[in-house]
Amino acid sequence: MRITIEPTGGDAPFEQLRRQVAEQAADGTLPPGHKLPTVRALAADLGLAANTVAKAYRALEADRVVETHGRAGTFIASRRLHDPATDTAARDYVLLARRQGLSRDEAIRLVERFWT
Repeated sequence: MRITIEPTGGDAPFEQLRRQVAEQAADGTLPPGHKLPTVRALAADLGLAANTVAKAYRALEADRVVETHGRAGTFIASRRLHDPATDTAARDYVLLARRQGLSRDEAIRLVERFWT
């Protein structure tokens, strides 16, 4: 896991950490089942407060990027294609795109434009 926190960056350190873990989970750098360091260990490695790392882990768990299994630790979640929240978001986007008169190709290009 490669995480770089820019102290003078525009985003708060917890957001930088959250974003980088989410990106690495999405692109497969951190595969499903990968165990993340403990909050204290990662905080020490990055020079952050433990509460900052804990806040990022909580946000990642809320976004279903990670799963916490008690004392066993925190792991990158398996990406389920048929997750109810994902299904709902995708359906809402399709309905909105259709109401706006977009073709399927236009809707896909719009997603690709904002994917980064």
